[in-house]
Amino acid sequence: MNRSSILAALAAAATWSSTATISAGATNDHAVEKRTVEQIREGRQTFRYATFGDEAFWGGVLGLHETVAGAANGGTGPGLSPKAALDLGLKVDVESLPKDVVRALRAGEVDLSDPSVTLTLLRANAVVGVTGFFNEQGELSSFGIQCALCHSTVDDSFAPGIGRRLDGWANRDLNVGAIIAFAPHLEPIADLLGVSVDDVRKVLNQWGPGKFDAELFFDGKAVQPNGRTAATLIPPAFGLAGVNLHTWTGWGGVTHWNALVANLEMHGQGTFYDPRLDDADRFPIAARERFGHVRAEEDLITPLLGSLQLYQLALPAPTPPRGSFNRQAAERGQKLFNGKAECATCHVPPLFTEPGFNMHTAEEIGIDNFQASRSPDERYRTTPLRGLWTHTRGGFYHDGRFATLADVIAHYDETFDLGLTAKERADLEQYLLSL
Repeated sequence: MNRSSILAALAAAATWSSTATISAGATNDHAVEKRTVEQIREGRQTFRYATFGDEAFWGGVLGLHETVAGAANGGTGPGLSPKAALDLGLKVDVESLPKDVVRALRAGEVDLSDPSVTLTLLRANAVVGVTGFFNEQGELSSFGIQCALCHSTVDDSFAPGIGRRLDGWANRDLNVGAIIAFAPHLEPIADLLGVSVDDVRKVLNQWGPGKFDAELFFDGKAVQPNGRTAATLIPPAFGLAGVNLHTWTGWGGVTHWNALVANLEMHGQGTFYDPRLDDADRFPIAARERFGHVRAEEDLITPLLGSLQLYQLALPAPTPPRGSFNRQAAERGQKLFNGKAECATCHVPPLFTEPGFNMHTAEEIGIDNFQASRSPDERYRTTPLRGLWTHTRGGFYHDGRFATLADVIAHYDETFDLGLTAKERADLEQYLLSL
């Protein structure tokens, strides 16, 4: 083969190699995009409908389905009517309702005081974050919950509490404690905490709307030193892409907290490992019960964590409605946020939390360390601020101690001696509402 032939062959090989690489790359890109979409869809299904087998606890152990159904429908007591369910903050997905039920609701032909109507909603899988299990006789035989119970709401487009799903939004209407207290068999919780059933119901009913105390079942601390409930506000689950830690006091990232909650709070059947819970001084109940070393015979949680995480990270923070804030004031507030008010020191745009380790001691932010001391790092997370307007109900900070954004701004103004005027505080508030 002469020199010209060799060069021609090499050029042809290089062209083929380049073409093959491009083709393989394009194919790989398509596969990645296709798989991403599939996983997001799988994660959405998990977020909305997966119980992780927790019906064995909520129905099989606590018997919650019995008091939901009521004596007239094979259970016990008066039952849970749709009106009572809505009063507890439960939401109804209007897009899951059968058309005849929607028509009857519009016509005012549905008795919202009748617990049997609640069973109709459960059969339609229309109660957000809740699944009813029915036996062959059509009776409610168990009861399970999903992620969406606390971290979804509806847009009220049909009626208050009834509308299209808003995944990732904190349900600040949801009275989790009162719902659990509605169960007829609370002895297992009482035994875990070492108190009476009456004490358990008292503690649960003190939580109030929009709050949950995950750490209660680790350390047994039901109240703060000031006598207020130790429960914390339900946080939103949107806008977390790029954010290091998920909860008010850190603990871990999205998938760590999903595993912790699915196993230890929802009481699903899976695997969970966190040896930090072996610290008997700080987490006496968790250490005693080996909560940091959970392994079910059949793991219904771990296979779903990857797609669930991807779905949550894909949930964007919602845009504020038109007219919900003063635009000119917000523009002035943005300059204050990045300058005189020093907010951007920690709430770094566009994440509005620190890239990296976004945790601070109680002393650094000018508050007590009660809730921080119940977590492994004993710190508070810098809360991401996008979509802040969606969760103003219930107050601000982890426990709602500040009733308004104005109160939060005043706290930082005083703590850091910022010297903000009343007008500057007002402008800063408008900017926060614009995020």
